[in-house]
Amino acid sequence: MRNLTRAVKIGSVTIGGNNLIAVQTMASTHTTNIKELIEQIKTFENVGADIELIAKSVDKVRYNPGHLWHHEPKKSWQDKVQFIAETAGKNNCALRVGINCGSVDPSLMEKYNQNPTAAMLESAFSHCSLLDKIGFKQYCVSLKDSDPNKVIKLNIKFAKQRPDIPLHLGVTEAGLPSYGIIKTRIALEQLISRGIGDTIRVSLTLPNDRKYEEIIVGKRILDDIVNKRVISDVRYDRDGLNLISCPSCSRVENEKFIELTGEVERLTGYANDLIKGYDVTIAIMGCRVNGPGETMNADLGLWCGPKNVNLMIGSIRIGAYSYDTILPALKIELDKIISEKKLNAVN
Repeated sequence: MRNLTRAVKIGSVTIGGNNLIAVQTMASTHTTNIKELIEQIKTFENVGADIELIAKSVDKVRYNPGHLWHHEPKKSWQDKVQFIAETAGKNNCALRVGINCGSVDPSLMEKYNQNPTAAMLESAFSHCSLLDKIGFKQYCVSLKDSDPNKVIKLNIKFAKQRPDIPLHLGVTEAGLPSYGIIKTRIALEQLISRGIGDTIRVSLTLPNDRKYEEIIVGKRILDDIVNKRVISDVRYDRDGLNLISCPSCSRVENEKFIELTGEVERLTGYANDLIKGYDVTIAIMGCRVNGPGETMNADLGLWCGPKNVNLMIGSIRIGAYSYDTILPALKIELDKIISEKKLNAVN
């Protein structure tokens, strides 16, 4: 039995209430290339997309509370949200309060001693309370992490306290289809089976001409849940190498990022057996918007720019490498981490 959330209208689609769970994706072509954008949208619609996310959105706008903290820092976040809500209301737009593990409000992270789960939940509850207070009701919320176990925990906690708010579900930076589908499936099965969720997004690292596959995967997962073809007994275990990468979108400044992600998966295959019993995360991010924050939380991060790839260890930048020379540098640093973790385990 699904939570009976409030209904939110997004153009011709309504999520929440008694409506079916909507499947959505995000356009990955540059929005200045109208021809390619329209062709991609038509492809999405042909495979059954209910909602498409476009940088030039009309029916719904997503804002990230963590990014608001950095924009016009002299203004309070409350004033910024009020402006967004008033503008959305005047233009008949819905809103999504999109909270992401890699870009949480720094003041909340400090308050909760760098505990992202507590910080993300307070951020969500605070923004919902403000939107309710100013009378804006056409909104939904998303709480995303690259770890499906954390996605499950976050959304269960939120839904328990605010069962009236529609939830947009997804695993952020799930990565390449080979492992990203499993991460996403586990989170969606656990949540939807509890009646939680009103719209879903499958975020996979794919080239533009295969982006429609996110819709097919999402619909297949929903169909399997309805027909009880599930793998929910399988626990996603972070033991070993964990690769995360963002879904390609119009912010990607060099499409070699997608090819690089596949090369990283192949290169690091040797490490899986070497680091059993340890937890090593490599993040490959395709733009400067999410790159710095997301890679900071990983053991090794590749933040991809137009010409170079920034190699990070936590918040420390090791150097900038061309797309042709980054892999050997990555392997050197990965080998160091493996050796350090084994040495620490012995000691």
